[in-house]
Amino acid sequence: MPGSAPPAPPKGLVARIEAMTPPGRDRTVDALRALAILGVVAGHWLVTALVVTGDGRLRVASPLASVPAFVPVSWLLQTLAVFFLVGGYSAARGRRQGTPYLPWARRRLTRLLRPVPALLLGWTLLTTVLWAAGFTSGELRPLVKLVLSPLWFLLVFGALTALAPLVVALWHRLGLAGVLLPLGVTALVDVCRFGPGTADGDPWGFGGPAWLGWANVLAGWLVPYYLGVAWAGGALASRRAAAALLAGGTAATAALVLWAGYPASMVGVPGEPVSNLNPPTLAAMTFGAAQVGLALLARDRLARWTRRPRVWAGVALANMSAMTVFLWHQTAMMAVALIALPCGVLPGLHTAPDGAGWAAARLLWLPAFATALAALWFAFRRLEHGRSR
Repeated sequence: MPGSAPPAPPKGLVARIEAMTPPGRDRTVDALRALAILGVVAGHWLVTALVVTGDGRLRVASPLASVPAFVPVSWLLQTLAVFFLVGGYSAARGRRQGTPYLPWARRRLTRLLRPVPALLLGWTLLTTVLWAAGFTSGELRPLVKLVLSPLWFLLVFGALTALAPLVVALWHRLGLAGVLLPLGVTALVDVCRFGPGTADGDPWGFGGPAWLGWANVLAGWLVPYYLGVAWAGGALASRRAAAALLAGGTAATAALVLWAGYPASMVGVPGEPVSNLNPPTLAAMTFGAAQVGLALLARDRLARWTRRPRVWAGVALANMSAMTVFLWHQTAMMAVALIALPCGVLPGLHTAPDGAGWAAARLLWLPAFATALAALWFAFRRLEHGRSR
């Protein structure tokens, strides 16, 4: 307004982060990574429940198994494709011409894996304490599984990072058409896994060995990773290309769910015979392509958003400790549930996820989970960067 004072410049940490940011940095990439982290964390907190049974024991449950209306949550918060998109982009842009491969790969892989030993050591000690406190192996096993499950992502992401020069070379040779190779492998594996082969009419009948699906762990996630390399190469710069990915991926996913029998949930559902995520299926990859298109369409808005110093400070901090947050977020949720056990069975925290009431109560627990995660972040964030600040 005329005569009004200009906004006050940012102070303190916000000003330091703004001043230290290189002028040419693509803040959109960092914003997408932060949103992907937020999606994974919120998704796990909303679809995982520690239920106290009638005999006072703990079991892990999911609202996706008991309330089908929760399935759209998996569409909103399963953001792994965005992680791999950003990973491919960063790898393609981060290795400058002439940089030796081994130092480059060692630096990136060390940053990725450095926080893992602390998690393993911490949970080894905690498991011992819980065992001594009377928790059974049947209770501890699913808790440890929840903690270790994110490690598959690090292994796959690390493998694709190590292979990044080959992926970039493939991009230079084949262009955008190169994405059809991992997409075709994923489709072929699914045909072998899910082809007809039983006499009882089961649509998910045995068509090939079950272990064959694990080939899709690398081939499938190579699809968004390759698209990230293509983005870095300028192939997806237009809004038309992004819109085509969004429309084509959405249509393909809908067709696979409606007519090919793929599950509607984009994460695993306890008790279901097939998971779109473990290992990934063709439907998960077409869904990921739609996510990539949506992310690229949001670039301009994200660029404007991250020009605000306070917003950018939050995005930058999230990126500086992305792996710490990723590795410890399940621990934060379980810590709140375990610490609150002496208070009795609390709605949304220890009760069965069986309806809208549970969901409303669970939303009220999210600030407690976030507080616990902030404490864990404060304790372990420095391990992600070693001696660097």
